[in-house]
Amino acid sequence: MSRVVVVGSGIAGLAAALRADALGHDVTVVTKAALSDGSTRYAQGGIAAALSPDDSIHAHVADTLRAGAGLTVREAVEVLCTDGPDRVRELIALGAVFDRDGDTLARGLEAAHSAARVLHAGGDATGAELERALVTALRAARIPTIENAFLSDVLVRTGRAAGAVLRLADGSTLTLDADAVVLATGGWGQLYAHTTNPAVATGDGVAAAWRAGAVLADLEFTQFHPTALSAPGRGAAFLVSEAVRGEGAVLRNAAGDRFMLDVHPDAELAPRDVVARGIAVEMAAQNGRPVFLDATVLGGAFLARRFPTIDAAARAAGYDWGQHPIPVTPAAHYAMGGVATDTSGRTSVPGLFAVGEVACTGAHGGNRLASNSLLEGLVFGTRAAEALDEPWTDGPEWTRDAAVAEPADAAPTASRPFDRARLRALMWDAAGVHRDGARLAAAASELAATVDPAPGEDANLLTLGRLVIAAALSREESRGAHFRSDFPLTAPGEPAHTVLLPASASLLAHRTALEVPAAC
Repeated sequence: MSRVVVVGSGIAGLAAALRADALGHDVTVVTKAALSDGSTRYAQGGIAAALSPDDSIHAHVADTLRAGAGLTVREAVEVLCTDGPDRVRELIALGAVFDRDGDTLARGLEAAHSAARVLHAGGDATGAELERALVTALRAARIPTIENAFLSDVLVRTGRAAGAVLRLADGSTLTLDADAVVLATGGWGQLYAHTTNPAVATGDGVAAAWRAGAVLADLEFTQFHPTALSAPGRGAAFLVSEAVRGEGAVLRNAAGDRFMLDVHPDAELAPRDVVARGIAVEMAAQNGRPVFLDATVLGGAFLARRFPTIDAAARAAGYDWGQHPIPVTPAAHYAMGGVATDTSGRTSVPGLFAVGEVACTGAHGGNRLASNSLLEGLVFGTRAAEALDEPWTDGPEWTRDAAVAEPADAAPTASRPFDRARLRALMWDAAGVHRDGARLAAAASELAATVDPAPGEDANLLTLGRLVIAAALSREESRGAHFRSDFPLTAPGEPAHTVLLPASASLLAHRTALEVPAAC
């Protein structure tokens, strides 16, 4: 029986913990805030799976490959779509309650899907329902949990992950020894000035994996959700689900014209990167003012019933979206890159697994297909637990022929004080929806000259900022969610992934007294 520490309590972490516990492992779940405070509970659109007679796993695979802009890893996509239906059935058996259309599961259509295969719960509260079901199951299994614990570092001994070092709410340090560590810490949306992510999304797991010597991949690919409610002064951007457009809502500019018809044949249901760029171009043409999502054709009663969470948020912001279009803008939503893994969540560091948004399996490529994120956490969280006792491989093979990005060296006498607001604004301007080499290079220089803050969230964000900029500078083409105006075309030939190797870096946010691999 292995001792396993799972860091993170979203769908990926809880799926891993429940399966590991069922297999007889000694599991402890660690989470940064309360059990349900991660990104999972905010997921609105739903979870995609080919469960109906008029759909197929083959079609889901094809849609995912097509959306990924040539960078998807086919093996990971096939695992995602093939395992998905059974994992969803297991969720239902755990008590997750999905919306129904009579005796069958209700299914929604979202962008770039060839069939209506997106299951939802509570209209637009799918994530909240799945989190509820999984937390209930975790508590029923009496799996030990530690809440309000910050991941300071992955403990490494003789080149292998051997536990986690935590900072507790009272400021004390706790070290948990383990035979395996599963990172399920989510993404780093807080790196950007505009994001739909909760405040806890500061890239802690990616930064800790980097310090432990793990290979990272495709960090330049951040998905910017096209439609976040634009309500200045109201805190984090509130996501307006893809499913609203799937039901028939359209995008209009300030003049009231439906502009996406001229951008892509699928108009509002084009892949997310296309829609986000279309909106950004339109906003630039109207001096930065937001565009409008027009759902009035659906009527207020339908919107309140189908999208109760969005309806409440719109009304709280002063909008009656059943009568009038609402202002929307793109916002950082999901990290396609992360800690490079194989299809069982194994990283390049023995004993260290990564699942969910913290990981890069290659299943999303350069542009994640809508509603594949919850499915990814569920599928790969389960697979990681099932691989705990399997022999360790040498890490994900798909990174072998990738292009290596070289982060800029941190200035030896850095003089610019760290400021989180400045970092987020800089990343939005330089590495947001539209990018170019000059702004990326200037950002790299500024971040290299920034003084490393004390270990913690700020240090992790600065590390991620430097790494994301390096990856974006190295990709001299436009592909998927990565668009560079100085390289507006997709490069010819076989597309390459971008990897960051700890051996080539000199910008570690901080070192602890813990042993780390010599290559780091």
